[in-house]
Amino acid sequence: MKGWVIGVCAGFAQTFNLSLFWVRTLLVLAFVFTGFFPIGFLYLLAALLMKVEPPSQPKSPSEWEFYNSYASSKSLALARLKHRFERLEDLVTAREYDWDRRLREG
Repeated sequence: MKGWVIGVCAGFAQTFNLSLFWVRTLLVLAFVFTGFFPIGFLYLLAALLMKVEPPSQPKSPSEWEFYNSYASSKSLALARLKHRFERLEDLVTAREYDWDRRLREG
């Protein structure tokens, strides 16, 4: 189920097993009759609090673990990625991987 703007209506409809059409219709009616401030504020608050849906389904347990860590703490997940790539960079830039020398000799 994909959302048009941030996906709040789609997530709400999916969580509570409601029709997406009716959830969106009620939201638009609430915007019209109450003005932007109360409903817009609640919409943005829900967008900040809802768990992010992955763009594609994770295929392995490690992908699910990363998705769950990202959804709960983006900064922690990004720190894990940075650490992993720093280790990879250290491995690739080590002396035994002297690519320039290998290309000149080859």
